Amino acid sequence: MSHHLPLSLLQALEPVEGFDKASFEAVHASGDRVTSVRINPGKPVSDPQLSFTENIEANVPWCVHGRYLKERPAFTFDPLLHGGAYYVQEASSMFLWHALEHGVDPLNKSLRVLDLCAAPGGKTTLLASFFSEGLVVSNDVIRSRSQILVENVSKWGSANVVVTNNDPQQFAQLEHFFDVIVVDAPCSGSGLFRKDAAAIDEWSEANVLLCSKRQQRIIADVYAALKPGGLLIYSTCSYSVEEDEEIASWICDNCDASAIRLPLQAEWGIVETCSRNDIYGYRFFPGKVKGEGFFISAFRKQEQPTRALRLPALAAASNSETALLDEWINAKEDYFFFNQAGQVIAVPKAWQQDIALLQKKLYLRKAGVSIGAAKGKSFVPHHELALSFLASRAIPFIELAKEAAVKYLQKKDFEFETTTTGWALVKHKGINIGWVKVLHNRVNNYYPTEWRILKD
Repeated sequence: MSHHLPLSLLQALEPVEGFDKASFEAVHASGDRVTSVRINPGKPVSDPQLSFTENIEANVPWCVHGRYLKERPAFTFDPLLHGGAYYVQEASSMFLWHALEHGVDPLNKSLRVLDLCAAPGGKTTLLASFFSEGLVVSNDVIRSRSQILVENVSKWGSANVVVTNNDPQQFAQLEHFFDVIVVDAPCSGSGLFRKDAAAIDEWSEANVLLCSKRQQRIIADVYAALKPGGLLIYSTCSYSVEEDEEIASWICDNCDASAIRLPLQAEWGIVETCSRNDIYGYRFFPGKVKGEGFFISAFRKQEQPTRALRLPALAAASNSETALLDEWINAKEDYFFFNQAGQVIAVPKAWQQDIALLQKKLYLRKAGVSIGAAKGKSFVPHHELALSFLASRAIPFIELAKEAAVKYLQKKDFEFETTTTGWALVKHKGINIGWVKVLHNRVNNYYPTEWRILKD
């Protein structure tokens, strides 16, 4: 593949610190691929043998939950992926965890966090795990991509995530609202050349400059929403200086921000760049690191006077609705319940006013966890409840081996044994993957049709 690499990109990278043309071309020509996953700490698998445990090669050193795999398995046919036990994420992107560890107070995980350009959800699910007591707003401006976010966030199971579908400039009305903003900006994609050959054909110098202008605009649009003293993390999957160091310098010049230096281990192979005035960035070259091309930089917004936003309140669900929930969820007292289009939704009590404000200012695709709908005196559970951390451990369940679990996820007939009737959770290795309703003469499969595995 090396002879297809854009000559203008190779020439532009020649003066860049850490760039080794021979190594760069060789790693792109090799056809080697690095596969990594990030394990969901909220969903420990009951079977000590994760379906890919024997395939684990090493830990990702900058993320406690990251794992390198020896080879890429058929993830589509692993029920644990569909149950949110892990997320397939590029290892370089997991460096966000390390940046957070050194950018926020380790004793305060109860922060408001925005993942601005979030689809398909890798960084959002990482943020949900890191800020387990915080509020994570996961946004994508493109409607179809925000729907992918809803699916992946639902599978992860956290109740503290809100998915929005808004243009970055709409967040400016939430002045000084967020403690942390992550901008994984749309870019020219040169860091993906090894994974995606099509990215090579789409790359051009003109697109690099177009992306650079777009990146500046995105940051300028959203920056007012960051609190004074707050943390801004900027990243791309591009090697181009115009999208990396030059944007970092632009942030410091135009946003009243100072760059944060992050500690590195030499054996990680990450290149620290330092442009003028101690503006630090971190570049990942495949061949030097075990991962794909990536750039990340972190900034602290300078202190200035601030005022608190007035927070509205959500209208609570009725007593008759919430009375039905006792047998369905854990720790009911920790959540606030409201009704949205007939569905009872649970959000952490601590964040219900903040979510009311977001609902007032933005277009929300998802908030918290949809628990289900009251139908007379009975209750129909929602798929999100099955995948969440809220589902009661007292709910009857059916444990399926892998073959039967895959058939369930395909919405095909599957064999199982049970003495129960009524609603039951479907589990694989202790991880919930959905609902069935067991009747006397049949079983109704409630796995969402739009999420089913289409492959055989």
